[in-house]
Amino acid sequence: MADRQQSLFMRALRREPTERTPIWMMRQAGRYLPEYRATRAKAGSFLKLAGNPELACEVTLQPIERYGFDASILFSDILIIPHAMGLGLGFEPGEGPYFERPLKTPSDIRALPGIDPNGDTGYVMEAVRLIRANLPAGTPLIGFAGSPWTVATYMIEGRSSKDFATAKTLLLSEPEAAHQLMNHLADATADYLVAQVEAGADALMIFDSWGGALSPRLYREFSLASQQRIVDRLKSACPDTPLILFGKGCGQHLEILADTGCAGLGVDWTMDMGEARRRVGHRVALQGNLDPAVMLASPDVVAREARRVLESYGEGPGHIFNLGHGITPGVDPDNVRVLVETVKGYTA
Repeated sequence: MADRQQSLFMRALRREPTERTPIWMMRQAGRYLPEYRATRAKAGSFLKLAGNPELACEVTLQPIERYGFDASILFSDILIIPHAMGLGLGFEPGEGPYFERPLKTPSDIRALPGIDPNGDTGYVMEAVRLIRANLPAGTPLIGFAGSPWTVATYMIEGRSSKDFATAKTLLLSEPEAAHQLMNHLADATADYLVAQVEAGADALMIFDSWGGALSPRLYREFSLASQQRIVDRLKSACPDTPLILFGKGCGQHLEILADTGCAGLGVDWTMDMGEARRRVGHRVALQGNLDPAVMLASPDVVAREARRVLESYGEGPGHIFNLGHGITPGVDPDNVRVLVETVKGYTA
């Protein structure tokens, strides 16, 4: 544990000086890697892969072994919690996740069960333990979950959505039921994340992929408030475990996100890193924020744009290099090597 606490990633999260900028990537264990595709073929489906602790461990370790990233992230999915609540998660090729039994009425929300993270999602905790046992001793492991709002959009819409009309209508028309859902998910998520820490996670991250779809009022009332509830629970249960909040399309909310008490903020590619730093000052570490589309360009472009992000952040501690969202499947694995070598070499 002592080695990991002194790793570049953990020190950067604490905004302590580091010898160079640490780097990891969202979705670093994913379809761009041939070894991942081979393991997934062996599993038969994404859900079987995520549900098998040995295979989840295998794919989590693959990018660490190939690139030497400064942090590892658990291989799982943000929809594990509603799956454990009995909504019937499935994945359609090319279409993404769906639920067989989405929430249609306030009574559906009231009927949602709680979950036991070590029972209902015990395979996730077993994966965390296996990954921790097999990672290089000094490499920190990030546990994660989806934000209540983002997870709720799938639970209400039944699948991914372009406009979230059904989910937003619930917030506007049935605010009491919507608050009940957000609180129920926030409490289940906090329990789930605490269990990941107990199993061996060194840091935590919450993905609010669809926070940017909400108006400022609805964002504060539902997405931010539910994330704050999780932050408060985690600060009480595991005060030494840093938490990163990542909201896609949430640049306008950086200051209020920094006020939650989180350790770090993920910044998407729609904002200049230097501007983000000016706005939050030294309150939190910042993670990001190369546009994932850059990774589809030539190696020279990857290196140039990586340097641009680093220069935008500037000198001083508190930066963790990452993409502004997850890496896309069509990326050449050699471009990832260029990215890692550029960040390590340029900032050393």
